[in-house]
Amino acid sequence: MEGETLVIIDPIAADLDLDEVEVALLNAAVGDYAAEAAVLLLANDGYWPAHLPAAGMITVEAEPVGGQMWARIEWAELDAALADGRLPGSPEELAVLRVAVSLADGRPVDLADVVVALDRRRLGLVLAAFAHAAGSHDHCAPAGQGVDPDLRLGPLIAWPARH
Repeated sequence: MEGETLVIIDPIAADLDLDEVEVALLNAAVGDYAAEAAVLLLANDGYWPAHLPAAGMITVEAEPVGGQMWARIEWAELDAALADGRLPGSPEELAVLRVAVSLADGRPVDLADVVVALDRRRLGLVLAAFAHAAGSHDHCAPAGQGVDPDLRLGPLIAWPARH
């Protein structure tokens, strides 16, 4: 109608269910193996997908046509959220977050400090994240060894099946 202004309101991550947030984060990360690995690490760990949106650390945008959602974690704001208590976590949960931040945002992480904080399940997730970030899921067989060089080898360390 004449004189009306169309206002597009982006969804708020805290208003979405966890699956929608995960899909939106993956939509934005696709094609960047390190960013994909960071999102998959947090999603597979299971702790951070609920806590990051509640602390306002995820920004969601919807495409004007089609409505596909994209989301990003506000990596640069995490330190402040951790410092002011908006993102509490156990040593294991915080170690996973530090690895994800390093993968997605390039911040250095002391691997010696991280690995001693991880239980076996989370260590497997971090190893799967490293393998994913390295593109091992996309590697092909080496040429010249009697194997089809187009044969995909699969991930060096696979993500665990989710229940």
